[in-house]
Amino acid sequence: MNLNLFGHDGQWLMVDCGVTFEDDKIAMADPQFIESRRDALVGIIVTHIHQDHIGALPDLWERLKAPIYTTRFTAKVLDRAFAERGLWDVPIIVVETGDCLEIGAFDITWLPITHSTAETHALKITTCAGSVLHTADWKIDETPVVGIPFEHKTFAELEGIDAIVCDSTNATTPGVSVSEAVLYEGLYDCIAQANGRVVVSCFASNIARLQTLAEIASVTDRYIAIMGRSMRQLSEAAKACGYLNDRFNPTDPDHLGYLPREEVMAIASGNQGDVGSALYRLALDTHPDLNLEAGDLVVLSAKTIPGNEEKVDRLVERFEQRDIRVILGDNSNAPLHATGHPQQGELADIYGLVKPQLAIPVHGESVHMQANADIARACGVPDQLVGVNGDLFVIAGSQAPCIRTGAVEAGRLYRR
Repeated sequence: MNLNLFGHDGQWLMVDCGVTFEDDKIAMADPQFIESRRDALVGIIVTHIHQDHIGALPDLWERLKAPIYTTRFTAKVLDRAFAERGLWDVPIIVVETGDCLEIGAFDITWLPITHSTAETHALKITTCAGSVLHTADWKIDETPVVGIPFEHKTFAELEGIDAIVCDSTNATTPGVSVSEAVLYEGLYDCIAQANGRVVVSCFASNIARLQTLAEIASVTDRYIAIMGRSMRQLSEAAKACGYLNDRFNPTDPDHLGYLPREEVMAIASGNQGDVGSALYRLALDTHPDLNLEAGDLVVLSAKTIPGNEEKVDRLVERFEQRDIRVILGDNSNAPLHATGHPQQGELADIYGLVKPQLAIPVHGESVHMQANADIARACGVPDQLVGVNGDLFVIAGSQAPCIRTGAVEAGRLYRR
């Protein structure tokens, strides 16, 4: 989950407001600190659609009551989420890539950056005290299939960046991540060689993966159908924003049972083994729209999130007990999944491009953030600050850079 606060001159700016999952419970940050200073909260910026960045807003917005700034795709997703909670008048200001807005004491520039979903943006946050680059989640992908390719020039031209708040998720992984476009060949080979039905499961927010699968379906003469509520909703929002071309033309799932096996490709949610998901019901043979048989193929075009290994293993076992073949993206010879986060080579690149004075690693566990700090130091960044939830990072002024540990009580709330 992410809830970041940037403070200057008695005002606060929030960046992202997400959820995380703990023992099948949905958790979010307790906003008590900023709720008690709500009059000083000038705005909430959402960097992209992932639930660990937007998921808590329907729960917490009435406690914050600040305008939300985000791009069109994310706004569509938020509109639906608020409507489902009966919230109809939430002020969402839609911005465009490259926009520069003054929000209270903060000047914000939206910079396109590549990630595993469309319209992810880094933020240049400037005040009279200095400038911060908040990367959000990112990677370097020059061929992302959907959206704007990573432009080194965009970040090399930034001047006077005092601090970079930077994603650490893959900071312990050497090398660089593969491009989303590289996956076409591996996925094509799996699907083209299949004789029966094919079910591919990927993360619902990965619009580029949906487009790739639609292209493969077209050239292998298969109909596609979207299975799973979140995947259907996100694909509809992406289509409305122009992110899926005409080859992405799904049929109704209840039509799949009438098609020859070799013409079926279902794209299903549930690759983490979630109980009740479309893929889970297919594994139990309880899905109302599709029954799989021996000889059919299931492809998990996703990485197993740490902590979900047992659930995924049980899911795979249920398919294999019915002689349904499963190919896991985690251990396939050909790449079937691409991470959305920077590996060590990409982190070194961003530090070389931006040349900040201070690195503040975020995301991941302490080992990941420390690895990120080590990379920044090796790249010549003068200072690095690694903290924990509730710490206050002093970026500018006579005491900077430093951490005021435990400045805010960092509690958690749980969705009922």
